[in-house]
Amino acid sequence: MSASTRPVAVVTGANRGLGFETSRQLARRGYLVVVTSRHPEAGEVASERLQAAAAEGGGEVVLQPLDVTRPDSIAALGAFVQARCGRLDALVNNAGVLLDGHGLDDATGSSVFAASLETLRTTMETNVHGPLLLAQEFVPLMRRRGYGRIVNVSSGMGQLADMGGQWPAYRLSKTALNALTRILAAETARTGILVNAVCPGWARTDMGGPKAERTPEEAASGIVWAATLPDDGPSGGFFRDGKPIPW
Repeated sequence: MSASTRPVAVVTGANRGLGFETSRQLARRGYLVVVTSRHPEAGEVASERLQAAAAEGGGEVVLQPLDVTRPDSIAALGAFVQARCGRLDALVNNAGVLLDGHGLDDATGSSVFAASLETLRTTMETNVHGPLLLAQEFVPLMRRRGYGRIVNVSSGMGQLADMGGQWPAYRLSKTALNALTRILAAETARTGILVNAVCPGWARTDMGGPKAERTPEEAASGIVWAATLPDDGPSGGFFRDGKPIPW
């Protein structure tokens, strides 16, 4: 087993959008970024594009295929990180789906009264079960070093404090992801592992659409903030742009 001398981050769904931009910013900070993608070809293109940022910041980018809905794929990623890096400093659970209606471009979304259980199951598998399985895979590695940062990329659409209608599967999944964040934070307290949820805001990505308010660079900065917190940083919180927001 080889050990990386650089800090190591795993970013899920890193071939585009917020995952790609988060990977770029971490690589520029000198991280070895394990770029994961469900589609290997798209991952190859993304990792090649990220090499310039890695070279600029003294970081490194490596590609590993990952389907967060498949336990065997998550186990393969864990084995790869253990063998290639020997450590994991940050896990960014970014991969997610928005399957209600036609996504955010559909102003009406999908009514809860017309919600499909199949859509709910598929959404939960990606947006909640995946982050849970990844935490189960990597927290033991983080515990051995007494250091780790887990960032669950959530959404204001999952806030109970501001819950609205439409997009029920997505909303329920992000609310559940926030609950998972709290559970993980409680069970890793005083271990050097910090677990937080981040709402990146409405960003101009394939999911967010062209009408979104924020650039990917602006949205990803809050994710990177949570992935690089100092040892006295918060855990078990919900943040946007590094500032707490209501659950």
